[in-house]
Amino acid sequence: MSTSHDIRHVRITPIAFRDPPLLNAAGIHEPWALRSIIEIETASGLVGINESYGDLPMLEALAKAAPALTGLSPWALNEMETRVAALVTPPKMTASEFLGQQVSLAPGTHVSKTVAKVISAFEVAMLDLQGQMAGAPVVDLLGGAARESVPFSAYLFYKYAEHIEQPYAPDAWGEALTPDQLVAQARRMIDQYGFQSIKLKAGALQPEQEADGILALAKAFPGTPLRIDPNGNWTVPTSLKIVQKLKGVLEYYEDPAPGLEGMAAVARECDVPLATNMVVTDFAEFRRNADMGCPVKIVLSDHHYWGGLRATQRLSTLCRTFDLGLSMHSNSHLGISLVAMTHLCASVPLLTYACDTHYPWQDEEIVEGGRLRFEQGSLRVPTTPGLGVTLDREALARLHENYLRCGIRNRDDLGQMQKYDPSFTGRQPRY
Repeated sequence: MSTSHDIRHVRITPIAFRDPPLLNAAGIHEPWALRSIIEIETASGLVGINESYGDLPMLEALAKAAPALTGLSPWALNEMETRVAALVTPPKMTASEFLGQQVSLAPGTHVSKTVAKVISAFEVAMLDLQGQMAGAPVVDLLGGAARESVPFSAYLFYKYAEHIEQPYAPDAWGEALTPDQLVAQARRMIDQYGFQSIKLKAGALQPEQEADGILALAKAFPGTPLRIDPNGNWTVPTSLKIVQKLKGVLEYYEDPAPGLEGMAAVARECDVPLATNMVVTDFAEFRRNADMGCPVKIVLSDHHYWGGLRATQRLSTLCRTFDLGLSMHSNSHLGISLVAMTHLCASVPLLTYACDTHYPWQDEEIVEGGRLRFEQGSLRVPTTPGLGVTLDREALARLHENYLRCGIRNRDDLGQMQKYDPSFTGRQPRY
């Protein structure tokens, strides 16, 4: 029997927003970051929203699955998952192609995550609807808040002062290639947002230079927890050499070497706990880590590709069972993703470390009221119904226009870097 709250329409709007020239193991960020905005509307006119990936394969998968939601109740999450899994199947790949993607691509781009990404995209919007219908915040639908606010970390990048192609004015952060410039970046970010811990995206410059950056941060911010993330761009010997140089400095060591075997080799010779968002990215990989004796001690989850908020809660239970730490990974995003992440992190009793967020690197927004505000590096959990944010329609139209005009349809850090350095291959591990 249909009701006034049954889903009648799903809208997917691709958007693009400015992204600085941030360096990483794969290359450099392009001038525009892509996302998708999902709106699920009921027959009564309620609209649930979410934000997810905006590359072309994701948009195609969302469009393919969207008709399956018509007529569903917003409460029918299990049925939604069944319908999505039946409609959205990742393209077939040879074994060598699959292994190549496993090594070279970020988890969120891997075709094996397509079903989980689409489920997550719809689940959060349906939970937003549920909260509006029940008059409760999403965190209450997930069991209630284990904390009133969620801590985030300053996320530092080596970066160029401006893009080689300048579709807009250079960002205000300027260049960061030396330890002193890195310290200045951290000081500005901490002064503005109040972050209580610091993470450095590494794997872009010479490892010794990046280690010097961490040592400079340790001197400038004594007692502040520090992490470094080379994104699997260092060999095992390099990983061990650098962690020895940083002895007594790191809170955790994120993805220094490629693959779970590489991480296990580092773990055998390293007393700093290893964290990952690259080698434990789904439940099958979690089991493999467990079978190997858990060389990875901290899982950096991401509800966008783990399959949603409820799936990440299940991951949290497993981490507690195996005595592993838990925190959250981030990619370039806006406020809807950030607030969904905040509800999720508030709902899990186990949250061992402050979460990642790229949010300070973005200067645009699509939620009414503008940019979300951090207090001492944390975000308060919304208490209003649903996610607690609504779409700014003018901003959505403007960012959609950015998408139409920017010409980017798939993120390509490698291709962008080759505009600066044609000899750059992106080979990993590089050092």
